[in-house]
Amino acid sequence: MAIDRLVSLILRGAELVFSAIVAGVNGQYLHHNKGTGGSQWRFIYTEVVAALGIFFALIWLVPFSSTFTHWPIDLVLSILFWVAFGVLVNATENQLVGSSCGAVFNWNNVHPVHGDQCGKFKATIAFTFLCAILFLASALIGLLWTRKRETTTTTHRHAEAGHHGRWYRRGNRRSVV
Repeated sequence: MAIDRLVSLILRGAELVFSAIVAGVNGQYLHHNKGTGGSQWRFIYTEVVAALGIFFALIWLVPFSSTFTHWPIDLVLSILFWVAFGVLVNATENQLVGSSCGAVFNWNNVHPVHGDQCGKFKATIAFTFLCAILFLASALIGLLWTRKRETTTTTHRHAEAGHHGRWYRRGNRRSVV
């Protein structure tokens, strides 16, 4: 039981840190490029998704056993981060960020703090991808934990109630004397 809480704590902490990095670097990009171009919606969307990631990771960082039951929201957040990753990659491929950034997965000068604007933008792409992976891992672990918990609870409930046979045979037992 302690291992699942430790895994949850590590995943939530990483989700919180990576979402904060996405929000910070992307927010800095939005601040420096106020109102330029029609592609700002991509960065605003990414900022909102990162804020949601920070909010939910911070709330679920408290280690309760019910943190695994929130797997549907983790799945939705993962999908939102995948969409943010896609629109940011699309912005790079369409050269909406700048023609000097080069290929999407050319990781030269990628750094969230000390890089140039292209390096910071590619760091945002990388951490958005990592957030999507982490929230997907939380959702899958939560789904497996919930299914295991339901199976264990159902088995114990039937054993305590004396139900050893199938449900349709319960009332048809006849005593032969």
